[in-house]
Amino acid sequence: MADDLVERPAHYTQYLIEPIEFIMRNDLPFHVGNIIKYSVRAGAKLYADQTPEQSEITDLCKVIRYAQMRINQIEGKEQL
Repeated sequence: MADDLVERPAHYTQYLIEPIEFIMRNDLPFHVGNIIKYSVRAGAKLYADQTPEQSEITDLCKVIRYAQMRINQIEGKEQL
């Protein structure tokens, strides 16, 4: 099946279950869903003007950012 950037992007359809289906079926919180989403696609989605390695790092940095935001929330910090 051709890469459909909206309905079936290749960086998510490489697995038996797409991350969004797993996230929604398990009713996961927003931050957990994003951590899963960015973790799963790290190394699979290329960003414009980035090498494959830079693109992977970008997604892994997003994983760290969402985890830190949740830690800040748990700790009662105003700045997420």
